[in-house]
Amino acid sequence: MNQKFFPALLGALAAILVAVPAAAQDRPNILIIWGDDIGSFNVSAYNMGMMGYETPNIDRIADEGILFANSFVTNSICAPSRAVILTGKYSHLNGLRDNRDAFDGTQPTFPKMLQHAGYETALVGKWHLKTEPTGFDDWRVLTGQGGYYNPTHSPSGSTSAT
Repeated sequence: MNQKFFPALLGALAAILVAVPAAAQDRPNILIIWGDDIGSFNVSAYNMGMMGYETPNIDRIADEGILFANSFVTNSICAPSRAVILTGKYSHLNGLRDNRDAFDGTQPTFPKMLQHAGYETALVGKWHLKTEPTGFDDWRVLTGQGGYYNPTHSPSGSTSAT
């Protein structure tokens, strides 16, 4: 994989959650970038140098914010991992144990909590949870697995947000 292909792949596969304070300017903006099959060696902010990737835009975000240097997953499969992060619950408790399960959007999630706290929330990228996103004021998710180049997105309210 060459260095020019990686940013395109990251852009196509990254699910980006953006939370912008609705009223108070003293609260922080929150940006979470999730990427499929990306390790610390793929992001130059981690100074791993193993793959030789340069990710200056992600590096700038890391420099101006928080870079998680010691984190773990409870389920490394993409959809269950998203559900764990959204709910804070283990896969057997949130109901999404593998990619065949559908996410129960009625349960509490951190985007819903951010909305309740007055944040405006948005999701852009891969959702892959077989249900429409909940807890987001706006969303644009990849159709199915998503294409690598010029991917098609399903807008908020679409029924094809799997």
